[in-house]
Amino acid sequence: GLTKSVFRNATGMPDPQQRVTARELALLADHIIKTYPELYKIFGQREFTWNKIRQQNRNPLLTMDIGADGLKTGNIDEAGFGLVGSAVQNGQRLIVVVNGLKTGRDRATEARKLLEWGFRAFERRQLFAAGETVGEASVYGGEKGRVALRSKNAVSLLLPRGSSERLAARIIYRGPLAVPVQEGAEVARLVVTRGDIKTLDIPLYAAESVQAGTLQSRALDALLEATTGWVRKALSRS
Repeated sequence: GLTKSVFRNATGMPDPQQRVTARELALLADHIIKTYPELYKIFGQREFTWNKIRQQNRNPLLTMDIGADGLKTGNIDEAGFGLVGSAVQNGQRLIVVVNGLKTGRDRATEARKLLEWGFRAFERRQLFAAGETVGEASVYGGEKGRVALRSKNAVSLLLPRGSSERLAARIIYRGPLAVPVQEGAEVARLVVTRGDIKTLDIPLYAAESVQAGTLQSRALDALLEATTGWVRKALSRS
């Protein structure tokens, strides 16, 4: 979510209590692009006519032949000239946010520089294909002791081109999972870090349903959970 932003109106006009960060503007743009693809196409229209009045799109990136297809410019005295833009080259989409520029020309120039640098300096690496098993989660009292986890979409990261830096991935969930586990239910998250930087945090879903197991298997799970729970408490006190 946009945890550091506070919106007091829907226009973006100045308000002493209104706050938004560049990062969260990028997150909002990404959400619009992925969630409302049909509506997002409107951002790429160069012009339209309404009530016999011709309106031109003020986004300067659209005329630069760099694959730009949105989003929005802004200009108020308190924040200067700003822009949230997006472009696609060779199937790779980047989002740029600039603000605090002195002129509209500066806004266009700096946004273009950032996008062109981003396409040159970064590449997307796929970690898992769509539908591929990412990992497993343990299940308590089920007919199976573990359930496979998948992402709904391909899992990929944008990394510096040619980088050999190692990534660390963790599957986080509150477990063991209680039955019944429904196929497609969100049960965990995949968190990938590069050094101290969190580069990915996405939901993971159960790849299949798991129903309650036999009375004997549930009794064994209960004994195991009681034992491991005691060990966890002992370790936390040490």
